[in-house]
Amino acid sequence: MSASFSAKGHCLCKAVSFEAKTASHEIGVCHCNMCRTWGGGPYVGVDCGTDVAFTGEISSFDSSDWAERAFCTTCGTHLYYKFKGTGQVIMPAGLFDDAKSLVMDHQIFIDEKPEYYDFANKTKNMTGAEVMEMFAGSGES
Repeated sequence: MSASFSAKGHCLCKAVSFEAKTASHEIGVCHCNMCRTWGGGPYVGVDCGTDVAFTGEISSFDSSDWAERAFCTTCGTHLYYKFKGTGQVIMPAGLFDDAKSLVMDHQIFIDEKPEYYDFANKTKNMTGAEVMEMFAGSGES
């Protein structure tokens, strides 16, 4: 993983803004059914660690036993996916004011990806079972 950077951004209506102190330069794509239902397509996210500050009104909900999702209460923009056990925040790459340095390097739940789309990027691809096995040791599954 490359060095992190401080990222800033906002929701569509700009009622919510954020600063992520330790954002990764790598973009991950999740093809799981839950992410695709939430956003209408794959979740294209950036690991922002646990040091993310928000201004504005957000709402969150438990989307599973291990994670919560949040959105802007004004415009509904999706703001994050957060692991309950670690507090690790994954934010949509499209929220970042400056995304020039980001690189898509991995895709997860590749076994749940529908046939109607494909990304041309060469990435590390993991099935749902491989993802769950990876997080089994950290109490996330």
